Amino acid sequence: MENTKKYLVEVDDLKTHFPIKKGLFSRVVGHVKAVDGVSFKIEEGKTLGLVGESGCGKTTVGRTMLNLINASGGQVVFNGNNVFKMKGKSLRELRCDMQLIFQDPYSSLNPRMTVSNIVGEALTTHKVATGRERRRRVDELLERVGLSAKHSSRYPHEFSGGQRQRIGIARALALSPKFIVCDEAVSALDVSIQSQIINLLQDLQDEFDLTYLFIAHDLAVVEHISDYVAVMYLGKIVEYTSSEKLYRNPLHPYTRALMSAIPKPDPHGRQKRIVLGGEVPSPSNPPSGCPFHPRCPMAEKRCSMEVQKLVQQGDGAEHVVACWKCGQWKES
Repeated sequence: MENTKKYLVEVDDLKTHFPIKKGLFSRVVGHVKAVDGVSFKIEEGKTLGLVGESGCGKTTVGRTMLNLINASGGQVVFNGNNVFKMKGKSLRELRCDMQLIFQDPYSSLNPRMTVSNIVGEALTTHKVATGRERRRRVDELLERVGLSAKHSSRYPHEFSGGQRQRIGIARALALSPKFIVCDEAVSALDVSIQSQIINLLQDLQDEFDLTYLFIAHDLAVVEHISDYVAVMYLGKIVEYTSSEKLYRNPLHPYTRALMSAIPKPDPHGRQKRIVLGGEVPSPSNPPSGCPFHPRCPMAEKRCSMEVQKLVQQGDGAEHVVACWKCGQWKES
Protein backbone atom coordinates (compact mmCIF):
# COMPACT_ATOMS: atom_id res chain seq x y z
CA MET A 1 0.00 0.00 0.00
CA GLU A 2 1.32 3.45 -0.92
CA ASN A 3 2.38 5.66 1.97
CA THR A 4 0.09 8.71 1.92
CA LYS A 5 1.44 10.36 5.08
CA LYS A 6 2.56 13.97 4.70
CA TYR A 7 5.36 14.91 7.05
CA LEU A 8 5.59 18.58 7.99
CA VAL A 9 8.82 18.21 10.00
CA GLU A 10 11.68 15.79 9.37
CA VAL A 11 14.65 15.59 11.72
CA ASP A 12 17.67 13.64 10.48
CA ASP A 13 20.68 12.74 12.68
CA LEU A 14 20.40 15.96 14.70
CA LYS A 15 23.37 16.73 16.94
CA THR A 16 23.88 19.59 19.39
CA HIS A 17 27.22 19.57 21.21
CA PHE A 18 28.28 22.36 23.56
CA PRO A 19 32.04 22.96 23.92
CA ILE A 20 33.74 22.69 27.33
CA LYS A 21 36.42 25.37 27.63
CA LYS A 22 39.20 25.67 30.17
CA GLY A 23 42.31 27.70 30.79
CA LEU A 24 43.40 31.24 30.07
CA PHE A 25 42.83 30.92 26.33
CA SER A 26 39.51 29.06 26.67
CA ARG A 27 40.84 25.96 24.99
CA VAL A 28 38.17 23.39 24.08
CA VAL A 29 38.80 20.26 26.12
CA GLY A 30 35.60 18.38 25.40
CA HIS A 31 31.94 18.61 24.48
CA VAL A 32 28.61 18.14 26.21
CA LYS A 33 26.65 15.95 23.83
CA ALA A 34 23.19 17.24 24.69
CA VAL A 35 21.67 15.83 21.49
CA ASP A 36 23.58 13.06 19.77
CA GLY A 37 22.06 11.72 16.57
CA VAL A 38 18.29 12.18 16.91
CA SER A 39 15.98 11.38 13.99
CA PHE A 40 12.19 11.44 13.70
CA LYS A 41 9.33 12.74 11.55
CA ILE A 42 6.13 14.53 12.53
CA GLU A 43 3.06 14.06 10.39
CA GLU A 44 1.09 17.18 9.50
CA GLY A 45 -1.71 17.85 11.99
CA LYS A 46 -0.35 15.30 14.49
CA THR A 47 1.43 15.47 17.85
CA LEU A 48 4.73 13.82 18.68
CA GLY A 49 5.41 13.47 22.40
CA LEU A 50 9.08 13.66 23.39
CA VAL A 51 9.67 12.22 26.86
CA GLY A 52 12.54 11.40 29.17
CA GLU A 53 14.22 12.36 32.43
CA SER A 54 15.36 15.91 33.10
CA GLY A 55 18.64 16.62 31.35
CA CYS A 56 18.19 14.06 28.56
CA GLY A 57 18.16 16.75 25.84
CA LYS A 58 14.44 17.20 25.12
CA THR A 59 14.39 21.01 25.30
CA THR A 60 17.63 21.26 23.33
CA VAL A 61 16.03 19.22 20.54
CA GLY A 62 13.06 21.59 20.36
CA ARG A 63 15.14 24.77 20.37
CA THR A 64 17.65 23.42 17.87
CA MET A 65 14.79 22.52 15.52
CA LEU A 66 13.65 26.14 15.65
CA ASN A 67 17.22 27.29 14.94
CA LEU A 68 17.38 29.06 18.32
CA ILE A 69 20.45 26.94 19.15
CA ASN A 70 23.11 26.17 16.56
CA ALA A 71 23.20 22.52 15.55
CA SER A 72 26.50 20.61 15.47
CA GLY A 73 25.28 18.25 12.76
CA GLY A 74 22.28 16.79 10.98
CA GLN A 75 19.38 18.66 9.45
CA VAL A 76 15.80 19.73 10.10
CA VAL A 77 13.48 19.91 7.09
CA PHE A 78 10.30 21.94 7.57
CA ASN A 79 7.70 21.82 4.82
CA GLY A 80 10.41 20.83 2.31
CA ASN A 81 12.94 23.49 3.39
CA ASN A 82 16.19 22.89 5.28
CA VAL A 83 15.85 25.11 8.35
CA PHE A 84 19.62 25.39 8.95
CA LYS A 85 20.31 26.72 5.45
CA MET A 86 17.76 29.52 5.63
CA LYS A 87 18.96 33.04 6.38
CA GLY A 88 17.77 36.62 6.23
CA LYS A 89 14.29 37.16 4.83
CA SER A 90 13.55 33.45 4.28
CA LEU A 91 14.40 32.63 7.92
CA ARG A 92 12.31 35.57 9.09
CA GLU A 93 9.33 34.24 7.13
CA LEU A 94 9.92 30.78 8.56
CA ARG A 95 9.60 32.20 12.08
CA CYS A 96 5.92 32.85 11.37
CA ASP A 97 5.30 29.13 10.77
CA MET A 98 7.32 27.74 13.71
CA GLN A 99 6.59 28.92 17.25
CA LEU A 100 7.43 27.99 20.84
CA ILE A 101 5.40 27.76 24.04
CA PHE A 102 7.77 28.09 27.00
CA GLN A 103 7.82 25.98 30.15
CA ASP A 104 7.72 28.74 32.76
CA PRO A 105 4.64 30.96 32.45
CA TYR A 106 6.25 33.45 34.85
CA SER A 107 9.71 34.16 33.44
CA SER A 108 8.59 33.85 29.79
CA LEU A 109 6.40 37.00 29.98
CA ASN A 110 7.99 40.45 30.23
CA PRO A 111 6.67 41.98 33.49
CA ARG A 112 7.04 45.50 32.06
CA MET A 113 4.77 44.85 29.07
CA THR A 114 0.99 44.72 28.99
CA VAL A 115 -0.75 41.62 27.65
CA SER A 116 -1.67 43.55 24.52
CA ASN A 117 2.00 44.31 23.82
CA ILE A 118 3.15 40.77 24.67
CA VAL A 119 0.69 39.12 22.29
CA GLY A 120 0.82 41.84 19.65
CA GLU A 121 4.60 42.31 19.53
CA ALA A 122 5.06 39.65 16.84
CA LEU A 123 2.28 41.21 14.74
CA THR A 124 4.18 44.50 14.71
CA THR A 125 7.62 42.98 14.23
CA HIS A 126 6.53 40.93 11.21
CA LYS A 127 4.35 43.78 9.89
CA VAL A 128 1.23 41.63 9.96
CA ALA A 129 -1.07 44.16 11.65
CA THR A 130 -0.84 47.59 13.24
CA GLY A 131 -3.16 50.05 14.97
CA ARG A 132 -6.82 49.09 15.20
CA GLU A 133 -6.34 45.83 13.30
CA ARG A 134 -3.61 44.80 15.75
CA ARG A 135 -5.89 45.47 18.75
CA ARG A 136 -8.70 43.50 17.12
CA ARG A 137 -6.40 40.55 16.43
CA VAL A 138 -5.06 40.56 20.02
CA ASP A 139 -8.60 40.64 21.44
CA GLU A 140 -9.59 37.68 19.24
CA LEU A 141 -6.56 35.66 20.36
CA LEU A 142 -7.20 36.33 24.04
CA GLU A 143 -10.83 35.26 23.77
CA ARG A 144 -9.84 32.16 21.80
CA VAL A 145 -7.56 30.95 24.61
CA GLY A 146 -10.18 31.51 27.30
CA LEU A 147 -9.35 35.04 28.45
CA SER A 148 -11.24 38.31 28.00
CA ALA A 149 -10.39 41.22 25.71
CA LYS A 150 -10.59 43.36 28.88
CA HIS A 151 -7.38 41.66 30.06
CA SER A 152 -5.30 43.23 27.28
CA SER A 153 -4.35 46.30 29.33
CA ARG A 154 -3.20 44.32 32.37
CA TYR A 155 0.31 43.18 33.31
CA PRO A 156 1.50 39.56 33.81
CA HIS A 157 1.68 39.82 37.62
CA GLU A 158 -2.12 40.26 37.70
CA PHE A 159 -2.71 36.72 36.39
CA SER A 160 -2.45 33.19 37.77
CA GLY A 161 -0.05 30.60 36.37
CA GLY A 162 -2.71 29.00 34.16
CA GLN A 163 -3.80 32.39 32.81
CA ARG A 164 -0.21 33.32 32.08
CA GLN A 165 0.25 30.13 30.08
CA ARG A 166 -2.87 31.01 28.08
CA ILE A 167 -1.24 34.35 27.28
CA GLY A 168 1.86 32.46 26.12
CA ILE A 169 -0.31 30.27 23.89
CA ALA A 170 -2.03 33.35 22.44
CA ARG A 171 1.40 34.83 21.67
CA ALA A 172 2.44 31.63 19.90
CA LEU A 173 -0.75 31.70 17.80
CA ALA A 174 -0.43 35.36 16.80
CA LEU A 175 1.32 34.67 13.47
CA SER A 176 -0.91 31.69 12.53
CA PRO A 177 1.88 29.08 12.70
CA LYS A 178 1.79 25.56 11.31
CA PHE A 179 4.13 24.01 13.88
CA ILE A 180 4.46 24.67 17.63
CA VAL A 181 7.04 23.28 20.05
CA CYS A 182 5.36 22.91 23.46
CA ASP A 183 8.33 22.86 25.82
CA GLU A 184 7.03 21.39 29.10
CA ALA A 185 4.01 23.66 28.57
CA VAL A 186 2.03 22.25 31.53
CA SER A 187 4.70 20.99 33.93
CA ALA A 188 4.66 24.17 36.07
CA LEU A 189 0.88 24.12 36.50
CA ASP A 190 -1.48 22.46 38.97
CA VAL A 191 -2.97 19.16 37.83
CA SER A 192 -6.47 20.59 37.39
CA ILE A 193 -5.08 23.45 35.29
CA GLN A 194 -2.94 21.04 33.27
CA SER A 195 -6.03 19.29 31.94
CA GLN A 196 -7.58 22.61 30.91
CA ILE A 197 -4.46 23.64 28.98
CA ILE A 198 -4.16 20.22 27.33
CA ASN A 199 -7.80 20.40 26.21
CA LEU A 200 -7.20 23.92 24.90
CA LEU A 201 -4.16 22.78 22.90
CA GLN A 202 -6.18 19.93 21.38
CA ASP A 203 -9.05 22.25 20.47
CA LEU A 204 -6.63 24.67 18.82
CA GLN A 205 -4.99 21.81 16.93
CA ASP A 206 -8.33 20.71 15.52
CA GLU A 207 -9.37 24.26 14.65
CA PHE A 208 -6.14 25.46 13.02
CA ASP A 209 -4.68 22.12 11.87
CA LEU A 210 -1.59 22.60 14.04
CA THR A 211 1.33 20.20 14.36
CA TYR A 212 2.92 19.83 17.81
CA LEU A 213 6.18 18.63 19.28
CA PHE A 214 5.05 18.11 22.88
CA ILE A 215 8.01 17.92 25.25
CA ALA A 216 7.28 16.54 28.73
CA HIS A 217 8.50 14.26 31.48
CA ASP A 218 4.99 13.29 32.67
CA LEU A 219 4.03 10.23 30.64
CA ALA A 220 0.41 10.37 31.78
CA VAL A 221 0.05 13.82 30.17
CA VAL A 222 1.84 12.70 27.01
CA GLU A 223 -0.51 9.73 26.60
CA HIS A 224 -3.51 12.06 26.58
CA ILE A 225 -2.31 14.41 23.84
CA SER A 226 0.19 12.53 21.65
CA ASP A 227 -0.33 10.48 18.50
CA TYR A 228 3.27 9.23 18.56
CA VAL A 229 5.87 9.11 21.32
CA ALA A 230 9.67 9.21 21.22
CA VAL A 231 11.57 8.27 24.39
CA MET A 232 14.93 9.99 24.94
CA TYR A 233 17.84 8.99 27.13
CA LEU A 234 21.17 10.85 27.30
CA GLY A 235 20.74 12.66 23.99
CA LYS A 236 19.47 9.68 22.00
CA ILE A 237 16.06 8.26 21.12
CA VAL A 238 15.76 4.73 22.50
CA GLU A 239 12.16 3.95 21.49
CA TYR A 240 9.62 5.38 19.05
CA THR A 241 6.10 4.25 18.16
CA SER A 242 2.44 5.24 18.30
CA SER A 243 1.11 6.37 21.66
CA GLU A 244 -1.35 3.47 21.83
CA LYS A 245 1.32 0.87 21.14
CA LEU A 246 3.87 2.35 23.52
CA TYR A 247 1.51 2.48 26.50
CA ARG A 248 0.18 -1.00 25.78
CA ASN A 249 3.54 -2.65 25.23
CA PRO A 250 6.71 -0.67 26.08
CA LEU A 251 9.80 -2.60 24.98
CA HIS A 252 12.92 -0.72 26.05
CA PRO A 253 13.91 -1.30 29.72
CA TYR A 254 14.16 2.47 30.23
CA THR A 255 10.65 3.02 28.86
CA ARG A 256 9.34 0.29 31.14
CA ALA A 257 10.93 1.96 34.15
CA LEU A 258 9.31 5.29 33.23
CA MET A 259 5.95 3.61 32.77
CA SER A 260 6.14 1.93 36.16
CA ALA A 261 6.40 5.37 37.79
CA ILE A 262 2.99 6.50 36.48
CA PRO A 263 0.51 6.55 39.41
CA LYS A 264 -2.44 4.19 38.98
CA PRO A 265 -5.95 5.37 40.01
CA ASP A 266 -6.66 2.09 41.81
CA PRO A 267 -6.27 2.31 45.61
CA HIS A 268 -6.45 -1.48 45.96
CA GLY A 269 -4.09 -2.41 43.15
CA ARG A 270 -0.45 -3.12 43.92
CA GLN A 271 1.85 -1.28 41.58
CA LYS A 272 5.18 -2.89 40.69
CA ARG A 273 7.89 -0.24 40.43
CA ILE A 274 11.09 -0.64 38.45
CA VAL A 275 13.75 1.23 40.41
CA LEU A 276 16.83 2.11 38.39
CA GLY A 277 20.16 1.98 40.18
CA GLY A 278 23.17 4.19 39.72
CA GLU A 279 23.42 7.76 38.49
CA VAL A 280 22.56 9.24 35.11
CA PRO A 281 25.87 9.38 33.16
CA SER A 282 27.29 12.75 32.17
CA PRO A 283 26.59 13.81 28.57
CA SER A 284 30.15 15.14 28.47
CA ASN A 285 31.50 11.62 29.09
CA PRO A 286 28.83 9.12 27.98
CA PRO A 287 29.47 5.41 28.55
CA SER A 288 30.56 3.16 25.74
CA GLY A 289 28.00 1.00 23.98
CA CYS A 290 24.38 1.51 24.95
CA PRO A 291 24.14 4.71 27.04
CA PHE A 292 21.62 3.04 29.34
CA HIS A 293 23.62 -0.10 30.11
CA PRO A 294 25.14 1.10 33.46
CA ARG A 295 21.61 1.33 34.92
CA CYS A 296 19.85 -1.40 32.94
CA PRO A 297 18.72 -4.50 34.90
CA MET A 298 18.91 -6.54 31.68
CA ALA A 299 22.39 -5.43 30.56
CA GLU A 300 24.95 -7.97 29.37
CA LYS A 301 28.54 -7.67 28.11
CA ARG A 302 27.50 -6.87 24.57
CA CYS A 303 25.52 -3.83 25.74
CA SER A 304 28.66 -2.16 27.11
CA MET A 305 30.60 -2.66 23.89
CA GLU A 306 28.23 -2.11 20.98
CA VAL A 307 25.61 0.54 20.24
CA GLN A 308 22.33 -0.84 18.98
CA LYS A 309 20.57 1.32 16.39
CA LEU A 310 16.80 1.77 16.30
CA VAL A 311 15.40 -1.49 14.94
CA GLN A 312 11.85 -2.29 13.83
CA GLN A 313 10.06 -4.66 16.23
CA GLY A 314 7.25 -6.91 15.04
CA ASP A 315 4.84 -6.25 12.20
CA GLY A 316 2.25 -3.60 11.51
CA ALA A 317 2.60 -0.11 13.01
CA GLU A 318 6.09 1.34 13.27
CA HIS A 319 7.76 0.45 16.55
CA VAL A 320 11.52 0.95 16.68
CA VAL A 321 13.72 0.26 19.70
CA ALA A 322 17.46 0.66 20.38
CA CYS A 323 18.04 -2.38 22.60
CA TRP A 324 19.88 -5.65 22.08
CA LYS A 325 17.54 -7.58 24.38
CA CYS A 326 14.13 -6.00 23.74
CA GLY A 327 13.17 -8.96 21.57
CA GLN A 328 13.03 -11.00 24.78
CA TRP A 329 10.13 -8.92 26.12
CA LYS A 330 6.71 -10.41 25.51
CA GLU A 331 3.64 -8.33 24.81
CA SER A 332 1.57 -7.94 27.96
